[in-house]
Amino acid sequence: MVRAAVSILLLIAVGLVTEGRADDWPQYRGPKRDGVSRETGLLKAWPKGGPKLLWTYRDAGAGFSPPSILGNHFYCMGSKDKDDVVFALDTQTGKLLWTASAGPRRLTDWGDGPCSTPTVDGDYLYAISVLGELHCINRHTGKHVWHVHLKNDLQGKILHDGRYCESPLVDGDRVICSPGGKGGTFAAFDKKTGKLLWRSKELTDDAVSSSLIVAEIDGLRQYVNLTGKGVAGVAADDGRLLWKSGIPAAWIMVATPIHHEDSIYVTTAYGVGCGLLTLKREDQRIKTEVVYRNKVMKNHHSGVTLVNGLLFGCSDPVGWICQDFKTGELVWEERFGFDKGSFAYADGHLYCYGESKGEVALVEASRKGWIEKSRFTIPELTKIRRKNGKIWTPPVIANGRLYLRDNDLIYCYDITP
Repeated sequence: MVRAAVSILLLIAVGLVTEGRADDWPQYRGPKRDGVSRETGLLKAWPKGGPKLLWTYRDAGAGFSPPSILGNHFYCMGSKDKDDVVFALDTQTGKLLWTASAGPRRLTDWGDGPCSTPTVDGDYLYAISVLGELHCINRHTGKHVWHVHLKNDLQGKILHDGRYCESPLVDGDRVICSPGGKGGTFAAFDKKTGKLLWRSKELTDDAVSSSLIVAEIDGLRQYVNLTGKGVAGVAADDGRLLWKSGIPAAWIMVATPIHHEDSIYVTTAYGVGCGLLTLKREDQRIKTEVVYRNKVMKNHHSGVTLVNGLLFGCSDPVGWICQDFKTGELVWEERFGFDKGSFAYADGHLYCYGESKGEVALVEASRKGWIEKSRFTIPELTKIRRKNGKIWTPPVIANGRLYLRDNDLIYCYDITP
């Protein structure tokens, strides 16, 4: 009996530190790619000066890549010397565990460094470099398993300046991304070997900076993303085109689509706006209908989040916006109270991160307006020359911690009581 009890206690103890927790953030925009953390019991207001700073990492390199978090491991990307790199940190100490090259670096006037989040799946992670190298890396050791060059191997083409910013999607036994171009906008690979499984040959738009999501409509599983000509969905099994719409086409599109029930919501900046589509299955295809299209939400980057029927996000150049998901109507706007920026949602609150000064605001996610609970500023801004870039890395919330990045600087805060 004593041995059995000890064994149970050991199993419980091991379980407490085993990776793969419910509150992990294993990919871009969180567990469901919607910018939502399912954590509860977090601080409802912060002390003066902000929550407790646990550690600072100062060598992330140039870039805007948000991290993925799995248990005690933090995975991210940056540019150092002549390479884009993927690196791993210990979330308890902020110490570097390993660094792996992701291919040659590309300098650009519009913010130097990678934007892609490594996607963690089992013992591996998948990451895309600025120049389009898709890598599979052992997440424990940093050793490369396979890689595919989306431009050189697949003749991919991306709209605007040729920088790949997408975060790869893992679904079952495959990894999916958007090389773009005549060979097919979307592509699926065997996640173990990198073998090309299919390309969306009926859809040949250029790729953009948005990241794919999974949607299932009347039992028909599909992958949805923005393209150089709007938004489209392809069948998960073979990549055949299921539907396509011309909204919200613009020259730069970053915000990831939102899927809810039978609807897809999309938005972009540059004066274009947003729109909601309903999707209905008709045999092996999908029929779409535009519910609304307006300019209430013109999101430039970081995307929007759906909470209790309300869409929250930063609309360029208006400010922070709350929009009714079903009708598209404006619920409230906050023009001057906080800087343009990015955010994540957790436990009833928006964690807003200003792009100019590094201010962070805790705001109640409510239809009543901008109800700010607390605000602080990160201790130090990057000394890397920004060129035309700003603080474009969205916050990440995982396992009771808030992670903020400004280029080479990464801050980890304790947001639990």
